[in-house]
Amino acid sequence: MKYKHLFGPVPSRRLGISLGIDLVPHKTCTLNCVYCECGKTTNLTLERSEYIPADEILSELNKYLKNSPDLDYITFSGSGEPTLHSRIGEIINFLKHNYPQYKVAVLTNGTLFYDKKLRNEVRKADLVIPSLDAGTVEIFREINRPHENLNLNKIISGLIELRKEFSGEIWLEVFIVPGLNDTGRELQKIKNIIQKIKPDKVQLNTLDRPGTETWVMSAKKEDLEEIASFLDAEIIAEFTSRKKIKSFSKDIEANIISTLRRRPCTAGDLSEILGIHLNEINKYLQVLIETGKINSKEGERGVFFRIK
Repeated sequence: MKYKHLFGPVPSRRLGISLGIDLVPHKTCTLNCVYCECGKTTNLTLERSEYIPADEILSELNKYLKNSPDLDYITFSGSGEPTLHSRIGEIINFLKHNYPQYKVAVLTNGTLFYDKKLRNEVRKADLVIPSLDAGTVEIFREINRPHENLNLNKIISGLIELRKEFSGEIWLEVFIVPGLNDTGRELQKIKNIIQKIKPDKVQLNTLDRPGTETWVMSAKKEDLEEIASFLDAEIIAEFTSRKKIKSFSKDIEANIISTLRRRPCTAGDLSEILGIHLNEINKYLQVLIETGKINSKEGERGVFFRIK
């Protein structure tokens, strides 16, 4: 059956076989990041609400998980900010009570953990992966383009408190945007903040598909290696293919290629045509770009992908 709120399993370099849960409508977020592969934020908000009925999500999870699929993680992610959903805690608790064999991850921009209620809601997750792309307010605004009421110091304080209270693992992701947060000054600020947060891991990422803004470029491998050494981080913007992950589907790859042979499409077009979640489409597009089978070009409606 087709699921409205579940997607994948997605081939993830970090999480292996990962079943995604999308808790909010497309591009409902607290940030409008310049590098986001899902496009521009259309609902920039701090309002936590039951955007999608939790009962619908629980019903889909029961139907999917009753057959005990082979999964490494069940991951709250999608095309918006999952912690905006006001019942995320109930869904996490449901999973840990009814399907304790699965690990639960929350992939988040980390902006709302100043809210103690939210910190309590995620406490039963196994892994939280928040982001920190800037050490100064100026760069935070340039890269992440936050809701006007978001305060960087408040966000950092929330992450520090999360570390104190959360017994699971925290992997802090830093997305490098060349020319903005890769300067010595900014990296030193980020390092100082990391030392206060004390995550279990620091992970570096950079652009591997066209982002929201076409001027955003990928960091070079050698630059990432230098930054990783400075921040004591690991690089996740790899340079190894998702094809090696066992959940990689050659059928999905073939369907994307077949569709693009007929006409160029945006990632959103492919998602609608093939009935596959945008996040999953993006993973396969990255592989096809890596292998030189497709390229991309900016068009009136966004970035179009086409066969080379």
